[in-house]
Formats: sequence, structure tokens, C-alpha cells
Amino acid sequence: MNRINPLHIGLLLVVFIAFLLFQLNGVKSELKEAKISFDISEKLAVNLSSLKAVYADKKKIKKSLEKILVNRTVKSANLKLKRSKSSMKISSKSINILALNTLMGKVLNGSFNIVSLKIKKLSETKASLEMEIKW
Repeated sequence: MNRINPLHIGLLLVVFIAFLLFQLNGVKSELKEAKISFDISEKLAVNLSSLKAVYADKKKIKKSLEKILVNRTVKSANLKLKRSKSSMKISSKSINILALNTLMGKVLNGSFNIVSLKIKKLSETKASLEMEIKW
């Protein structure tokens, strides 16, 4: 009577296999969640990479900003430009509305990192402008 009953061994194996299947299902669900998280992170990385390609090219940003400022309408507005290594401040105490519309149309449609923008209406045809663009 010192022998182990084979039914007990079989029952132990069935319980052990059931436990392993339960653990396997848990690991599968964790793997699915990790895959979803990875897909989201991958999409975010691609988006950030494309944004970096647009906003990180300093030479391109400077060149396109200079091209806007050379425009005949904008140039006649007598803008005060203050350049630094990482930004440009554009200001005017009194700018014509036509020049302001031209400048804002070009700047807002371009890929510029506008840090601050302050426009104040002075009269029907004049406004004051303060803007800082970083690169």
C-alpha cells in the first residue's frame, strides 16, 4: 500500500496542465497589449520624425523667413528685426494692414515655430506687431 495511485498522478498532471493553460492565456493578453502599445509608439515616432524634418532645418527656416521679409509689401512696412542665434524678433509700432496681412499669411502658412505673437489694432489701417520665431 505504499505505492502512489496512478489516478492521483493523472489528476495532478491535469491540474498542472490547466494551470499552465491559464498562465498562457494571461501571457497572450499581455503580449497583445504590448503590441498595441508598440504600434502606438511607432506611429508617434514616425509623426515626431516627420515634424522634426519640417521644423528642425534651421537653414531652410532662415532662408524662407528672409524670403518673406524681402517681399515688397512687407519690406515697405519698416519692420524692426532683432536676430539671435536661436530666434528672430519682428516688431513694428505701426504697420499697414496690407503689409500685416501679407506677412501673417506667409508666416502662418509656412512651417515656423512662432513663440509669441501680439497684434494690436491702432486704427482702421494701422496695427502694432510683436512676433518671435524660433528655430
